[in-house]
Amino acid sequence: MFDFQQQLKILPDKPGVYLMKNSLGEVIYVGKAKILKNRVRQYFQESKNHSEKVRTMVKHISEFEYIVTDSEMEALVLECNLIKKYRPRYNILLKDDKIYPLIKITLNEDFPRIICARNKVKDGAKYFGPYISTGVVYETMEVIKKIFPIRDCRLNIKTGDVEGRPCLNYHIGLCRAPCAGHISKEEYGKIISGVIEFLSGKNKDIIRKLKEDMDISSQNMEFEKAAELRDKIFALEKIIEKQKITTGSFEDEDFINIYSDEKDTCIQVFFSRTGKIIGREHFIVEDTQDLPKGEVIANFIKEFYGGTAYIAKTIYVPEIYDVQLLEDWLSIKRNSKVYIKMPQKGDKKAVLDLVKKNAKTTLKNFKLKFIQDKKMYKRSLEELREVLNLDDIPHRIEAYDISNIQGVDSVGTMVVFENGRAKHNDYRRFKINTVKGANDYKSMKEILTRRFQNGMEEIKRIKEKKLEFSAGKFSVFPDLILMDGGKGQVNVALEVLEEFNVDIPVCGMVKDDRHRTRGLIYENKELLVNKNSNVIKLITRIQDEAHRFAVTYHRSLRNKRVLHSILEDIPNVGAKRKKELLKKFVSIENIKKASIEELRSTPSIDMRTAESIVSYFKGYKG
Repeated sequence: MFDFQQQLKILPDKPGVYLMKNSLGEVIYVGKAKILKNRVRQYFQESKNHSEKVRTMVKHISEFEYIVTDSEMEALVLECNLIKKYRPRYNILLKDDKIYPLIKITLNEDFPRIICARNKVKDGAKYFGPYISTGVVYETMEVIKKIFPIRDCRLNIKTGDVEGRPCLNYHIGLCRAPCAGHISKEEYGKIISGVIEFLSGKNKDIIRKLKEDMDISSQNMEFEKAAELRDKIFALEKIIEKQKITTGSFEDEDFINIYSDEKDTCIQVFFSRTGKIIGREHFIVEDTQDLPKGEVIANFIKEFYGGTAYIAKTIYVPEIYDVQLLEDWLSIKRNSKVYIKMPQKGDKKAVLDLVKKNAKTTLKNFKLKFIQDKKMYKRSLEELREVLNLDDIPHRIEAYDISNIQGVDSVGTMVVFENGRAKHNDYRRFKINTVKGANDYKSMKEILTRRFQNGMEEIKRIKEKKLEFSAGKFSVFPDLILMDGGKGQVNVALEVLEEFNVDIPVCGMVKDDRHRTRGLIYENKELLVNKNSNVIKLITRIQDEAHRFAVTYHRSLRNKRVLHSILEDIPNVGAKRKKELLKKFVSIENIKKASIEELRSTPSIDMRTAESIVSYFKGYKG
């Protein structure tokens, strides 16, 4: 039994990180402290200043541990890493973990290329962004390639090299063929300078020059060329239109503001690059009542910039906690000074006000959609209860699916819907351990047995500790189980439930010849349901989600297995390098596309190994 009083007495008066755990040993909160002794003790003292969220969390704490650090900065870095690792339920967590893409110009090559990058490294290249999605990056790159004839290949072209005949891009005017010696390094460099000017926001000169060329072509009755220039101008103006709002600055800046109602908060970020708003992003954070605005923004900055590839030079916020500490941390990550400013008047304050206005609108729309969806989901669940003749509405539904290819890398998955909404935190994945080959029935029996065995064990531990709440991964049982399949899968589930003496209704989800959800199997009968009904829409969403989750997990295991086997064949790639390549690039396609510079940015990959990998994949036929 954890002795709270004794452990609180021996807390050190040093900086560090503390981890709060529940009865199952799960980390439910991670925090940092300038003085551990003072901070941790506050949680266990009676205080009217505690928010409802903190009071609820304290009820769930069964033990805590701490890690002493040499400084508050070290504590901040460790806190960010541990929050990423454990995703504790009582920390402020963003709903997504996007790494925002960048546009990279490979100036470290004799004939640079333009590519999409996820990380900014010191490799002599020039980076622009971040952009809010890869779609925006590729749209921008597509426009650039229409206007500037730069190469699109991965060849390692050196000045003076002549590889042979140029490719198709040369013949259709999209490349000047440096591979065949049709353009000098200096001339090609001028084209790249134009690309840099475009990405730096100097678009007016480019458009003016294109319009002049278009007029000349038109006067010379070169109408095909004039039409081509017209299309380039249109593409440019389309991109510029998305960057209309200006901030009066030529530096990279981010503007962060929030709007909170009585329960939730919307955090809005505007990205300004060289004076133009190039994009925005929002995040909904639930249950923020009683939390000060400065604390919400500080926690957001730690999580958001802990994962993004690029940090702007200046970040504007309305207020914030730990400003000096966060500035120092961000400066270390950026490798140059970062400023967090709180403008009280002027242009910057006006932009912050605009950001807040957008946050308010976004939160309002989110709540309206939430209410509409809630009504729709409630109708769907009521109809489902009527169709199955259940006593109560099935608030919690679990759906199961199996995925494999001829029995290889067989996996099972469980997806969870509560009150009609996907509850992603409760999703679970299972590797099939006891079944050889493609046997979906036995595989399904294994994962259901493991699921309810774990559930029973968690319930037993909770009862032994006389807790009034359930904090486990499996201890909450569903009101309804859906199986991706017919009578056979349903009977497997019923068999497992009987073994555990658990009474839960089980349905099979059946599809038609076009692989669309057709109806339900229940009590050995197929129930045909109107294809336009709310029930079919709900079941279709659940079945599609179960299938997506299973296929995604199976594909990731298969890719890792294939990737492991392929990497073993590459000269100079040992166990350590293989592990690092897997961690960074994830898939074979990503490694195949990677340049020597991108490969070299991986720890332990030197020039010789990078060239070996590129050379291998040039001849790879897989």
